[in-house]
Amino acid sequence: MHIWSILREARSRFPTHTAVRQGEWSLNYAQFFERCQALAANFRAQGYQPSDRIAILAPNGPAFLEAYFATAGADLVLCPLNTRLHALELAHILRDCQARGWIVANDFADVARATLEHAPMLEDVLWTGGAVKLEIPGRTLRSQSWVEALAQTGERGFDPDSGDSGLAHLYYTSGTTGEPKGVMLTHGNVSVHATSAVSELRLDEGDVWGHFAPMFHLADAWASFAITLVGGTHVFAPRFEEPLVLDVFEQERVTLTNLVPTMLQRLVRFPGVEQRDFSSLRLILSGGAPIAPDVVREIMRVFRCTYVQTYGMTETSPYLTLSLLHPHLEKLSPAEQFRYRAKTGRSFRGVALRVVAEDGSDVASDGIQVGEIWARGPTVTPGYWQRPDLTAAAFSDGWLRTGDLATLDSEGYLDIVDRKKDMIISGGEKIYSTEVEHALMAHPGVMEAAVFGVPSAEWGEQVRAAVALRPGATVDASELLAHCRSMLAGYKCPKQIALLPELPKTGTGKIAKAKLRDAARGAAAHHS
Repeated sequence: MHIWSILREARSRFPTHTAVRQGEWSLNYAQFFERCQALAANFRAQGYQPSDRIAILAPNGPAFLEAYFATAGADLVLCPLNTRLHALELAHILRDCQARGWIVANDFADVARATLEHAPMLEDVLWTGGAVKLEIPGRTLRSQSWVEALAQTGERGFDPDSGDSGLAHLYYTSGTTGEPKGVMLTHGNVSVHATSAVSELRLDEGDVWGHFAPMFHLADAWASFAITLVGGTHVFAPRFEEPLVLDVFEQERVTLTNLVPTMLQRLVRFPGVEQRDFSSLRLILSGGAPIAPDVVREIMRVFRCTYVQTYGMTETSPYLTLSLLHPHLEKLSPAEQFRYRAKTGRSFRGVALRVVAEDGSDVASDGIQVGEIWARGPTVTPGYWQRPDLTAAAFSDGWLRTGDLATLDSEGYLDIVDRKKDMIISGGEKIYSTEVEHALMAHPGVMEAAVFGVPSAEWGEQVRAAVALRPGATVDASELLAHCRSMLAGYKCPKQIALLPELPKTGTGKIAKAKLRDAARGAAAHHS
């Protein structure tokens, strides 16, 4: 299925149902389709050809949703950009994908000007608000407003012809471990994931999805297509601020959403959250990073709805697993059910998974032996944009090697123990950072925790941790170390714990462990 077919079907089946709502403003699916069709016609009138790349830099909002469908309608390839990137980082991505056009929210006008100086191939900018005048020496750039684009009266009723295998999106990795690379997703990847999500999560036209995680990232973007497929309603928070997000939850009667663990931790620990009305919520999903069981308990207690842990990658559209219970597991006691809900989960519909030991064999399904997760299926990327070397390195006999380490139990549920690159080897012993992080998160004074290794002349690597405390907590590092020793073997416990006001984050809200690791290694080198 082509992405444009998703919207066309929604317009046909749910023409009067609310597609988009923001405050007092709303569009039904017939109106939303017309706007997306006008934008697609505008792209064609501007001379864009099928498979041309067009980037977008914008906060969550209706314009972002329209861009996802309008670019598909014109058979263009959309490249969503991380809104926290520097102008030079943005320019690098724009040059790498050779974008012809750029959709920019007016709030980013200054960074856009700085970026355009280093992206000479860009021909025009489409502003989500009023057109901004751009004067760059030696350049002629078209600058158009959203209203002008919507007024396009060109060709209508067209059908994109790129098919399922046509390239739909380029998502660039954060680049924390090297140069950013573009993950290619086809229309088939995106559409199959949407239909699988509808089935797995039992989505329907009564659902209201809260776009709270950034729409430039697949932690949220997949819902743009799955919710549209069933005629559900999209609502938005333009930025992640606890009071703003909690207000949208209540006022818009959100039924489900997906947030990264750091966002959920901030919400469930925000003052007054337990007095909020979450009666419309039926499902809270978390994804993007491992989550401690104690945080899962808080989420279930505060939101009073079903919780599902998810795991996936940009390369897999994204979901690979969900912690939804097999029907026979729903007969277990609440405590036993929780044990499965707090796991990484069983395979997502249509996805084949293996957990592979270092010798290439499948690990035993005993919940103990650790191996790397390999994935295969129709939602897996065909590869990296213009990087056949990276594509070849990522696959083994048609299986995508995720780089994530996990155990597998007898029920087919995975439990991630670490990223390969985050595993610490100290004195010959393997230490999984997530196990230590979960121990730290079990302390009532801890808000966030990150564990990583730094070089050690004696042990090879040494365990370090960085912790942010809950507001009002008065805990020192020695108390946290004693807490870890009460739960973990001595060799797993951090040798040092840094207490920070807040842990650094990536643009998607995940903890930027690489920054903490680099800073600790730099400090160690300085003192050696």
